[in-house]
Amino acid sequence: MSIFNSLGSNYNLRYVWKSLFSDYSGKGQKLKNFLEEKYFGKAILIYKGREALTLVLKILKLPKDSLVAINGFTCFAVYRAIEEAELIPVCLDLESGNTDLNFTPEILEKALKENANIKVVIVQNTFGYPASMEKIRRITREKNIILVEDLAHCVGTVYENGQEAGTIGDFATLSFSQDKVIDSVSGGALIIINKKYFNENKFQLETLGNRTKDKMYPLFTHKIRFFYDSGIGKILHFALKKLNFLSKPMEEGLYKLYSLPDWYCNLALMEFSKLVNQLDHRKEIAKIYSSKLNKRIFNAGMAKMIPASANLRFPIFIENRNNLIAFLKKENIFVSDIWYDSVAPECPNAVDISTRILNLPTHINVSRKSAMRIADKINLWLKSQ
Repeated sequence: MSIFNSLGSNYNLRYVWKSLFSDYSGKGQKLKNFLEEKYFGKAILIYKGREALTLVLKILKLPKDSLVAINGFTCFAVYRAIEEAELIPVCLDLESGNTDLNFTPEILEKALKENANIKVVIVQNTFGYPASMEKIRRITREKNIILVEDLAHCVGTVYENGQEAGTIGDFATLSFSQDKVIDSVSGGALIIINKKYFNENKFQLETLGNRTKDKMYPLFTHKIRFFYDSGIGKILHFALKKLNFLSKPMEEGLYKLYSLPDWYCNLALMEFSKLVNQLDHRKEIAKIYSSKLNKRIFNAGMAKMIPASANLRFPIFIENRNNLIAFLKKENIFVSDIWYDSVAPECPNAVDISTRILNLPTHINVSRKSAMRIADKINLWLKSQ
């Protein structure tokens, strides 16, 4: 059966049924209460994770020339969220000669010396692999800088000091978008952790209208994947994309501060109830990749962090990436969605990594057998190079 990196790969029949027929009344308050207890803060539910980042920056009421430090290897949505708040993003490069996907405390300290106007630092724990958060937290406290933990990749990640991601910063943001650890098709949340800002949210969230495309997305993608090998799934995928019936995580025209309807909250709660099992599965799949793949194509340091990571993806680093993608496609393994292939030109190390990275799937629809098959095929391709 074909293996996909994304395309609704977090969904099974139970998820599809829940998305179509479950009762959603009152789930928003239930999710809010759950998040406040889990992350020890005040929760605001919002339609997109990137909107949660914008809301943080609006709450802070910073001068317009304020800088926000972010990973140079990140999603355009993060840039967009900062610009929407009318502030200026500053990209921090990755360490030279290393494939660690998080900026280091040393790189942050250097940036702070060069840019006195940095008022906020956002840490994303790329693909769930923990950054050096204790040192970063100490630096931001000494400099009186706001620290935001972006949990889009890393719900369930544990730092070296034993604290869970989302409990250390002044704010935490979550994304429940397609293919994330917590996947409710769309959605997100802002957690205000620093009590100083508990009463600073004066922004009225707009009400979101009916999003039929989101509701149908789990059913459509499940059918596409189920029938893909027969050829029917390919036709269905093409037709739904052509007719614009498939929901998109980066859909333009919706960049406003919308509250999150109960439908998404119900799915997010279901995903949180399965989180421990999901993390165990992702950990197991990542360990298979690290044990079977040729050691020269992945970061050994990151592999050691698998037990502490959410393991949203398992990254490998190769030359001639497109050739491997084409080779795997012939084996019905579809891994072409790279995610971060557009990064800041002022970050040459991040740019270099973005040209070589390939992210392997760890989601629930990747079995142990499938993971071993993927690793075997990649090792076979490497021998031919």
